[in-house]
Amino acid sequence: MRSDANIAGPMTEPVPGPRNESFGDDVSRETPPPMDDTPIGRAAQLAVEAFGRTGGLPRPEQTRVMVVANQKGGVGKTTTTVNLAASLALHGARVLVVDLDPQGNASTALGIDHHAEVPSIYDVLVDSKPLSDVVQPVVDVEGLFCAPATIDLAGAEIELVSLVARESRLDRAIKAYEQPLDYILIDCPPSLGLLTVNALVAGAEVLIPIQCEYYALEGLGQLLRNVDLVRGHLNPKLHVSTILLTMYDGRTRLASQVADEVRSHFGNEVLRTSIPRSVRISEAPSYGQTVLTYDPGSSGSLSYLEAAREIALRGVSQTGGQGLAVNYEGQHSMSEGTQ
Repeated sequence: MRSDANIAGPMTEPVPGPRNESFGDDVSRETPPPMDDTPIGRAAQLAVEAFGRTGGLPRPEQTRVMVVANQKGGVGKTTTTVNLAASLALHGARVLVVDLDPQGNASTALGIDHHAEVPSIYDVLVDSKPLSDVVQPVVDVEGLFCAPATIDLAGAEIELVSLVARESRLDRAIKAYEQPLDYILIDCPPSLGLLTVNALVAGAEVLIPIQCEYYALEGLGQLLRNVDLVRGHLNPKLHVSTILLTMYDGRTRLASQVADEVRSHFGNEVLRTSIPRSVRISEAPSYGQTVLTYDPGSSGSLSYLEAAREIALRGVSQTGGQGLAVNYEGQHSMSEGTQ
């Protein structure tokens, strides 16, 4: 059971709010303080308000397939995938997480069993098993499902090379999946190999998490070039729809500078909501949970809920996404020309 002592501060410090002392004959010695006057009470109140705000968001007319990609490791791809998926599900959507990373971290974070014998996305890609045979429901969050990854996926890159239509096997599996879904979020490995290409062919939107650190944009050019190549040769619908700033620390000047640079470079694709550095976000996967269920009142939980709301509303305001692709291409070509 985790401690909330870090919220309240050292135990020797006085906690604001009424004390259990006698203030007169008409006041009971045992009068409890109001719920929101204690740190735990405030966290609980935030959680109630957060979950009270969920629901009521418009659902997309057709399934939105979003590829969460960035070949730079440690930027929060998996964390973003599972927490956005949980947030969208808590908003009332039906969401599937496809774990394409051989490490299986998304499966772990969602509490999904993914040892070697479990039917997984490997069987879908290599053995053409139906996606419905490997999808498992996430116990903690209604409406959230996961197609897990196992260690077998580590060899899939090599095995896919000799297979027919090797780039579009995930796309075919998703199109054959008959259960109604509002969102499919694909967690990619930190590389630009055949697994990531399968995700880019299957998706229509690319969501790129960018860490608010010094080397934030390093290597991003290659990912954008790959998106352009896939769009030109395999998937004309593909476009970068969303940039999400992660691990934002408002106390540092560097984080603000990186955020400003990303916003000036990508413009409207950057979500207004950024995800803060949070111990709770880091702790949640070790309990097989997303931060939404691990600590609903935390800043990380509230940020992901707000980011999911923004993504859902953007999907309604955009007309199919094709216009956004044109806008993005224009911005990208301008920035390339000025470098």
